[in-house]
Amino acid sequence: MQFTLSDEEVMIRDAARKLAADRLAPFAEMLDRGEGRADLLANLKLLAENGFMALNVRAEHGGTEAGTMAFALAIEELGYACASTAVTVSVTNMVGEVIQACGTEAQKREHLPKLADGTYPAGAFCLTESGAGSDPAGMRARARRDGADYVLDGSKIYITSAEYAGVFVVWAVTDPDAPKGKGISVFLVPAGTPGLIVGKAEHKMGQHGSATNIVHFDQCRVPASALMGRENDGFRIAVGELAGGRIGVAALSLGIARAAMDAAKSYARERRQFGQAIVDFQGLQWMIADREVDISASRLLIMDAAARKDRGEPFAKEASMAKLFASEAAHRCTDAAIQIHGGAGYCRDYPVERLARDARITRIYEGTSEIQRLVIARETLRQTA
Repeated sequence: MQFTLSDEEVMIRDAARKLAADRLAPFAEMLDRGEGRADLLANLKLLAENGFMALNVRAEHGGTEAGTMAFALAIEELGYACASTAVTVSVTNMVGEVIQACGTEAQKREHLPKLADGTYPAGAFCLTESGAGSDPAGMRARARRDGADYVLDGSKIYITSAEYAGVFVVWAVTDPDAPKGKGISVFLVPAGTPGLIVGKAEHKMGQHGSATNIVHFDQCRVPASALMGRENDGFRIAVGELAGGRIGVAALSLGIARAAMDAAKSYARERRQFGQAIVDFQGLQWMIADREVDISASRLLIMDAAARKDRGEPFAKEASMAKLFASEAAHRCTDAAIQIHGGAGYCRDYPVERLARDARITRIYEGTSEIQRLVIARETLRQTA
């Protein structure tokens, strides 16, 4: 299969690369220290103004309408510079896509332009619960019909961008008596809705600049018009949107992997031992060669999944393959980069220490590596039955 980028895709990739280098990279270390929230929000606004918050949303709703391939290219470049910013952009695009796919025309007109132009700094995807992570069908949050409204109760955990999201896509059980996974619905809840409470921020190992919070719903009343799609059809929507989100995480992982290995190659050219640059040692060259294979293979898997999605073909298996391989490759690349740096790589004076922490979560969120293997096996066996 031949992947030839269109002129628009090249333009978007190059624009993302320049913005990432000029505006994101200078703040990555500050965000890692837990500082610079105002700078993060300013950069999110700038990214929105340049079309990066709604890359696969139709132009009539303010989107760029550039497609999944452009989205993957952009997230890779943003992830190369700052994983915290890139994951915010990825999730916001995911929120925009689910609204476009399942929302009513009124919902699209109300929320998509605000995601696209930065009126909403970000969007939030509220699916995970303490007892419903890899098994989202086990969620316990409830949405009870009360006259012309629904009343939401329950809590969601690990919600990206909750502190500054403008709109929340929320999954809740609407029919507790239905078979598991069959009685779930999805709602649009704007920030500031009474009863929507953003709880404590998580103190994470990495991606410190990206806010991750518990979100509580305490008698949170929304109109029936907040329902997206059909009642009790939310689980199917969630499964479909997670597949698209996995392309974003794969692209983010690839960006981190590239950044780590570029830093390692630069250091290896400068560091001298035994009278020569360490990059001249064959053992180190083989480390670099193996990781270059990881990077190239990751890119091809991502492009295959993105191209399939853009063509309207089934892509769940390919998205899981890309996410599994790229996230595991990011782990191998960041680990190799630390090893090449030696003791310096274990110190915060060098970026590879941060990149290794930022990479670790990619093997967990949007479905763990173990869940990706289950999806791949299921789809493979289904295709060969």
